[in-house]
Order: sequence, then structure tokens, then C-alpha cells
Amino acid sequence: MGAEIFRDAWGIPHLRAGGVRELARAQGRVTARDRAWQLEVERHRAQGTSASFLGPEALPWDRFARRCLLADTARRCFAALEESDPETADWVRAYVDGVNEGLPEGASEEFARTGLAPGRWEPWTPLAVWLSTHILFAGFPAKLWREHVAGHLGPDAVALFATDGPGTAGSNGWLVAGERTVTGRAVIAGDPHRFIEDPGVYQQIHLSCPEFDVVGLAVPGVPGIAHFGHTGTVAWAITNAMADYQDLYRERLRRTGAGVEALGPDGVWHRAARHTETIEVAGEEPAEVEVIETDRGPVVIGGPEGLDGGDPADPSGIPVAISLRHPPRVTAELGFGALLPLLRARRVADVDRALDAWVEPVNVVQAADTEGGLLHRVAGRVPVRAAANGTRLVPAWEPGHAWRGWHETPRAGLTDGVAVMANQRGPAAPLGVEFAPPHRADRIAELLAGKDRWSAADMPAIHTDTHLASAAPLLDRIEALDGLTPRAAALRDRLLRWDRRMDAGSTDAAAYAAVRTALVRRLAAHPAFAALAVPPAYPEVFQPWLFLPTRVGYALEHLLRAPELYGVDRTAEVRAAVEEVAAGEAPGTWGDTHRLAPWRALPGAGYDEPGLSGDHDCVLCTSAVPGVTDRAARGPAARYVWDLARREDSGWVVPFGACGVPGSPHHRDQLPLWLRGDLVPVVTDFTRLHKETDV
Repeated sequence: MGAEIFRDAWGIPHLRAGGVRELARAQGRVTARDRAWQLEVERHRAQGTSASFLGPEALPWDRFARRCLLADTARRCFAALEESDPETADWVRAYVDGVNEGLPEGASEEFARTGLAPGRWEPWTPLAVWLSTHILFAGFPAKLWREHVAGHLGPDAVALFATDGPGTAGSNGWLVAGERTVTGRAVIAGDPHRFIEDPGVYQQIHLSCPEFDVVGLAVPGVPGIAHFGHTGTVAWAITNAMADYQDLYRERLRRTGAGVEALGPDGVWHRAARHTETIEVAGEEPAEVEVIETDRGPVVIGGPEGLDGGDPADPSGIPVAISLRHPPRVTAELGFGALLPLLRARRVADVDRALDAWVEPVNVVQAADTEGGLLHRVAGRVPVRAAANGTRLVPAWEPGHAWRGWHETPRAGLTDGVAVMANQRGPAAPLGVEFAPPHRADRIAELLAGKDRWSAADMPAIHTDTHLASAAPLLDRIEALDGLTPRAAALRDRLLRWDRRMDAGSTDAAAYAAVRTALVRRLAAHPAFAALAVPPAYPEVFQPWLFLPTRVGYALEHLLRAPELYGVDRTAEVRAAVEEVAAGEAPGTWGDTHRLAPWRALPGAGYDEPGLSGDHDCVLCTSAVPGVTDRAARGPAARYVWDLARREDSGWVVPFGACGVPGSPHHRDQLPLWLRGDLVPVVTDFTRLHKETDV
């Protein structure tokens, strides 16, 4: 028996096959049919070839991908997988075979607009896509920011700006044990927060064969279901653990007649691997990039002559480059060996064993099964090394910064039958440096404590909660203001009456956001922080982590609560912000400016950007960038509820739809539900599905 493709009313693919390999081939083929353009964009991004059809705007990423050796690392990891786990390697090959079969069937208007023809996937390509998707997940560029702050304001200033940074991605997740549900069986729910992309970064899918029957959210381009799945008897979900597992090293490099050498911690110059590559750029001349790898890892910033802008970036005046060390490059392991065991899992213990093989990214995992088993643990590889490695750039030429094995991944239990994970300092605390503020986690726990018994149907009310606890420090300072003009006093009184909910239709939420924006801009422009306003001459791909208004916006709580702020008169700045907003045109509703702004590889395939409820620290985490824009590029990339009593009572939704082809009836049909907080029912009965084809 080969494989069959079915669809439900929302166009979600349901695949049934006679064997594991046939099922993987069908998954690759249906993904290519539904997401051909998305798959090809991701393949090219992983290879550093996207500028060849997207033009010069894609060049900074391509330079980074080449210098970071993403494709080469994927090749290494796949070769190692073939040696250590040939079954999984063959399963990945089957998926790739399906992708290559399906790509010619999935061509869409984007290919015609760019002149791009679907290319060929290699067996290692899914691993490259995974690496490319997650290489910035741990936010290692935040170390560049910490170094920047410490260099200008001193090390004590770093904590003032410590919060969930602009490039990291988080999630909400919660597990309610059977003792706290109406059915007596556990419920798992949550929503991963990532950059919202069109097509979406998650694919709803159902995979069925004699060995397993699993529904879940797959990453297009990667076989199986890694992050969020339900096998009928066990379900699992993850959030970003906010662990620190990537290091940046300052490197001293020199050119020789034979190439490039790097100064090691033993005081000896060692040969570094070096070659040049050419990046094709649509509409412009090709660009050349020098790729260097030291014993620490690939050089991602600068070279033997220092930074690209000519600044050596070292107080001594000696040119310095920066290399990246991360687990897959070191170990040639990515964690794909966990994927098949996850699909085959029947109990929590099976999920637990599978995750022992996980590498990157490092996640907090929750799982539950129909027999009452529960799991709350961290999964992934975090190196043991000096504490300094986690907080700043460390000198490659000094001893004491080498990796010394791997941390054991922590485990945690439940409190009053509940476990909440929202990127806060939870079980992963020993493994990280910066974590998300506790507001989302505290609010979810507060809501779950509000009643004794919960059902799967209750969970969307938590998904969509808009209470903004992080408003307190600014509102406290506003409350203390006196001597305001009449209009400003009226605005102050109005904000103090506000229910602190960031609802799209709220004019009070809009007024609060306007004051917050005005304050962030004033603080970012203050002379006390002038040195931070000029970032180092690092490549463009790192600039979001170094943009001062963004950093001030996300760290506003710390900046307002610190005992002293480098001589900044915060009362005067808050007063000026309130007066500024009061004197201007009255803000409309929060949804007028807080609109969904998804990333698309090609601009122009647009639609009216809908207004959104929520904010960065709400459970409904639709992230604006205070002081920069109210538009939200990040938010819930999916929502799910896994019911362990009856899988058919589970639900899920994605921001747009199951199909990535513009004009398809299932391209954006889930958007209205996503905006309302509704879920699409999970269907697993093949008699209720429409058969599309055999493959």
C-alpha cells in the first residue's frame, strides 16, 4: 500500500500510508504542493542563496548563512545521522523524495514574479532548514548588546536592559492535570510566539500508519512533528527555554602566505579554515564573502583586518573578529533522532526517552498521557563552561573559556495540579542568563487558579487574555504627577481608571500605548544614553539587537524601577510624555495602530492589516516594539489545545490557513478565527474527511 491524502473542511492534510517511509514521502509531497514557494525560500535561506531571486535586501542574511556555515553543518549532521541512526536518515530521505516529487505540482505566482524555478532538495536540506529557522532562536546577538552596554555604561548597566530581546521567540504553555479537569484527564494548551509569516511557520497535519496516528504542528520542510503533537494516548508541547547554549569569541586573526591563522588559548597561532564564496544578487553584481572557521567555530563578524567598517573593535587597537560556537557545529548532532520516537510514543515515558536525543533549540517540554503520566522537563544541549561565556564575548586567546561537557537538563513538577511555562525563570533557570518577564506566566497561573475544574473548551479564554501587568511601573509614576495642565491631568486620571487590558477596541489602551511610546522615545534620545545610540559596525543582520529605542522599549520596567538612572529625571520625562500626548490629537483605539504585520518573502501580496488585541507582556502576546512601531510582527504562530480524554475535543488554529498558495480557499480562511481566539476542531476519523488523491 502506498499513501492516501485526505483533507478536512479547512484544507488540513490528513495522510494515511502502509508504512513509515511511505508516510514520510507523502508528507514531503503534500507539503511541497501546499507550500512550494515557502519551501524554496527556506531552502535558499539555509544555503545563503536567497538574494539570487529576492534581491539585495536578502544579501545580509545570505552573508550570515554562508559565514555561519549553515549548509555545511547540515551536511555534517546528516552524515553523522546516517552512521548513528540509519532508519531516521532513510526516513528523512523519503521525505525529501516526496518534496522533490511535489515541488513541480506546487508552483505558484511567486515563482513567476521572481523567475525562480523550483530546485532540488538534498537529504540534508531539512536539517539545514531547521538550523536556519533556529540559529537565532537563543538570541546570541544579545551578547553583542551586553558588550555594547558594558563598554559604555559599565557592567552594572547590563541588568537595566535585561529582558526578552527583539530577536528571541517565546511561547505560552500550560498543563492541567486530570485532578483539575472535568474529565479527569489532562489538558495541554498554549501558543508559540514567533515572527508571524505568510505562509505560516507551522503546518497542521495528521500522520497515520500502522505504527502511529499523530496530529500536530509540523515545521514545513522538516519531516514528522517535533514541537506540538498528540498521538491519541500521549501529547506534548514546548516553549523556548531561554537557555544560553551559543557562545561568541573574540578572535585575533592574521593572514599568512598559506591563508589565515587564529591565536589560540595556548598562545600558539593555529591554521584556520578559509575560503571565499560568491553570492548571486538579483539586479546587482555578485557579492563575495570570505568564510573563516577557527577552532572555536565559524567567524560571523569581521576578519583579520577587524570589523567590516574598519573598526578593530578592541581597546588595544588590535583587529578582532567574532566567532560563533554552537552545539550542532561542535557535535554534528541536531536532534533529528528524536523525531521518529516522538511519533511512536504511547506514554509520557516514551516522550521522555525520545527527548534525551534532542539538541537544538533548547526547550521546556510538557507532556501528559491517558494513564495519568505527566512530564515537565528541559530538553536540549547546553554546554558546561565559564560563567563569563554566557554574558559577554570572551577572548579566544585566553584559557578558561573552553566547553567542558554538557549540563544535565532539569526537571520540574506541578503546583496544585498545574504547570505553566512562558519563558520565565522556571526549570531552565540554571541554564540561562536572560528570561522573559514573569507577567505571562503569573497571569496564566492566576487564571487557572480561578476555578477548580477546567475543560478543553475553556482554554481559548486564557489564550486571548489581554491584561497588561507590565503597565504598573509607568502608571505608578503617572499617578505621582502633579501640577499637570488640565488636558494632561484628565489623561492621567483616565489612565488610572483604565482596566489595563490591551483590547483592540480600547481607547484607553491606545492612550497608554501613546504615552509609553513618547516616553521610550524621550529616554532613547536622552544624553545619558547617547553612547548606546551608535551601534558597533556589525553586519546588518545583528542590528535589531543593537537598536537603542527597541532596547529601551522592552526594558522600560527596569528603567523606571531602578533606584537611579544615570542622572535621568524620570519624573520629568514621564511628565513630558503625558503632556505631549495630551496636547496632540486624541488616540483612536489600540487596534487602529496595533495591526498585524506578517513577514513575506515578497512584498505586494498584501491584504488589509487587521487590528489586534494584546501586547508584548499579555498572555495574548502580539508584540509591538514600543517607541518604534505599534504594528506587530510577532505573535501566536499557532494555538493548540490537546485533550487527553478525547482527542477529537482538541483544537488548533494558525494565523492564516493550511495552504500557502495565494488564491486558495484555504490560504487565509483561519485568519478570522485566529483573530477571535477560536479554534478549528481536530478531526482524526478518516470517514469524516474528503479523499484528495493517492500518492
